[in-house]
Amino acid sequence: MLAVVFLALALLNQAASAQAVLRPMMTSHVPQEVASGVAPLVGHLPAQQRLSLAISLPIRNQQQLEFFLQDLYNPSSPVYHHYLSVAQFAELYGASEEDYNSVIQFAQANHLTVQTTGKNRMVVDVEGAVADVEAAFHTSMGIYQHPTEARTFYAPEREPAAATNVALLHVSGLDNFVLPVAKYSFGTGAVAKSGGSGPSGSFLGSDLRTAYYGSGSLNGSGQTIGIYAYKGYNPADINAYFANSGLSLNVPIVSVSVNGASTSCGSGCTDIEQALDIEQAISMAPGLKQLRVYVGKNDVSIFNQMASDNLASSISCSYGWAKDQSSLEPVLQELAAQGQTVFVATGDQGSSTAANVVWPSDDTWVTAVGGTVLTTNGAGGSWKSETGWSSSTGGISKNNISIPSYQQLAGVITSANHGSNTLRNIPDVSSESAAAQYVCAIGTCRNQGGGTSYAAPLWAGLIAMANQQAANRGDSNIGFLNPTLYDVATGSRFSSDFHDITSGNNGGFSAVSGFDLVTGWGSPIGASLINDLAP
Repeated sequence: MLAVVFLALALLNQAASAQAVLRPMMTSHVPQEVASGVAPLVGHLPAQQRLSLAISLPIRNQQQLEFFLQDLYNPSSPVYHHYLSVAQFAELYGASEEDYNSVIQFAQANHLTVQTTGKNRMVVDVEGAVADVEAAFHTSMGIYQHPTEARTFYAPEREPAAATNVALLHVSGLDNFVLPVAKYSFGTGAVAKSGGSGPSGSFLGSDLRTAYYGSGSLNGSGQTIGIYAYKGYNPADINAYFANSGLSLNVPIVSVSVNGASTSCGSGCTDIEQALDIEQAISMAPGLKQLRVYVGKNDVSIFNQMASDNLASSISCSYGWAKDQSSLEPVLQELAAQGQTVFVATGDQGSSTAANVVWPSDDTWVTAVGGTVLTTNGAGGSWKSETGWSSSTGGISKNNISIPSYQQLAGVITSANHGSNTLRNIPDVSSESAAAQYVCAIGTCRNQGGGTSYAAPLWAGLIAMANQQAANRGDSNIGFLNPTLYDVATGSRFSSDFHDITSGNNGGFSAVSGFDLVTGWGSPIGASLINDLAP
């Protein structure tokens, strides 16, 4: 009996010792500018300042997940479009319940408040004082002078490590060296001479629905769109937009707080990005079941909540930030595994757009949306012509993302479009983005809104309508769009499904026949494209 007791104590001591071993993160956290000394240290982050963090766990069975995703979007596979539920994904690829609970216990033992946990067991959202964060991750949080911007930023002085028996993939929120950038313009700018039915000829969202879809009956009924946001919105702005446009607002808008973020937008809050995303998505799909605005403090947390909820079949993101492929891509893969489509605006500085603004539009698992200049047949009329927008971000991945299989199909990369055969090329598709759109935000309505921020929610609305048609026929969602998109575009139906935009340039690249690095495959001929996506 005594021997059994000694054995049990030995095992407990062994487990405690294993847990006490410091484990480095599987990814790096110290910005290169800090590591190289380019950004000088000017102070220490106050011990009581609060930080919001997302602790990511690695995918289990990564190779099996990649094989599954290949089969999931292969029409010849028996599992084609047999999407997983959140519970199924967690069971197959998320962390084990034991490991996930261990991370929660680690956070609590280190005085970090657990804010959000996910059914997919991928991320644990926590908040804590700097002093507790430093103790938990065995690092020191410094304040540095930004080398290229007139501001300071915080970051860890050395790579974090954790005394836990579970390997941790990444801890998001430990630095703010790169701030997220919204991809819109708002204010001055030329208004289209011919096209919109709004003030001064500006485009209403309903005008774009007419131009790209027509007068069909699909309206997104039964579908939910998710909007990615860092701040809440002012409902009065949305109400003003639809009242001034003469349109009915019948879509419930649900604000979702992620990791403790405020969903309100009171005095001094700028809601331009959030408002235009909402206005554009609902205008394109006015019969949606609901639109969910996910407001969070970092990208991993926001996308992970969208995946864990698994309610939005179509998602729009109009922000860019520093590449974090290792921590974000597992969540994007989960969204694809669950049949959720993700659109990301590419940006508004043409081919010269910085890498930290482009990301994550050049990730393999999203559909990148660029910009065009649209002309219609009269105010609120049908599509007439279109050119590539000079500010449409497009080109070869500046984040060194390898070329995905769907871009390796014959006819995609050509000598005419000057695309890369080794790296990801963007955009995939496009739509009207010039500064000619009506928008209501920050308590005022203007007729000079622009940017690829308008294009991403428009496409999200279009795919919500495609999912509506699929559901009406008893079929599954479109899911990750690109495999089907490129298959359709390289086939005989290209000219029936897309406006092939062959004029205009973004500085480094020109619009050409077929795929190009200004407009991708072009803008949608909506009814026809939907019929081929959801036959």
